[in-house]
Formats: sequence, C-alpha cells, structure tokens
Amino acid sequence: MSDEPRFTVTEIRLRTRSRVLEVAFADGRRFELPFEYLRVHSPSAEVQGHGGGEMALVLGKETVGIRDVEPVGHYAVRLVFDDGHNTGLYTWKYLYELGTEQAARWSSYEARRAGAAAATRE
Repeated sequence: MSDEPRFTVTEIRLRTRSRVLEVAFADGRRFELPFEYLRVHSPSAEVQGHGGGEMALVLGKETVGIRDVEPVGHYAVRLVFDDGHNTGLYTWKYLYELGTEQAARWSSYEARRAGAAAATRE
C-alpha cells in the first residue's frame, strides 16, 4: 500500500478541442490521454474480455469524443463517450497505467489493427 498515494488524481481536464483527457497525479506525473486511446483501452468487460479472455479489438474510434467525466467515489471516473459507450470504471491506478504504458499499449494496438486489416484483404 506504500505506493498507492501516487495513484491519487489531483486534477482532470477534459480538452475537447485537442481531444485529450489530461490527468495529473499526486506524484507529479501528468498524462495527456487521447480519447481514441481511452476508448479502445476501456476497462469494460466488453473491451477487456469476459473472464480473462483476449482483449477485443475496437476499431473506427478515431473521431470518438467524450461527453462527460463522471466521478465514482474517490477512486475512479466513468467516461461517457459520444458513441454511447459508458461502461467500465477508469480507476486512478488504471489511468496511471494507461499514462505510463501509453507508447507500448498504443504500439500493440496499432499492430493488432494492422493485422486485422491485412487479414480482411486476404
């Protein structure tokens, strides 16, 4: 539990024009998380897979928007996307992980997306 305070969010800003959610943490880290990135990495069972299954490949979210950021207690937010998706709680810890692992997660997503595109051309 000694490292839990670093996951405390100190500020959240919805930047609709630049299409990023800016999240600042108690340890001083600040991340700009693009809406598309947040949508395709939703913590919902629909995206993460039911019962530990493989993560779903969510496509066509390049222009997705976020309509609302709803606080859930003192530990998470629910993001309401303009495509109707609003399930899954983005805990402070998960947002921190999305920030620190953004480059690797996005690279993996792009590789999966390219693989799916190649498979449909065959």
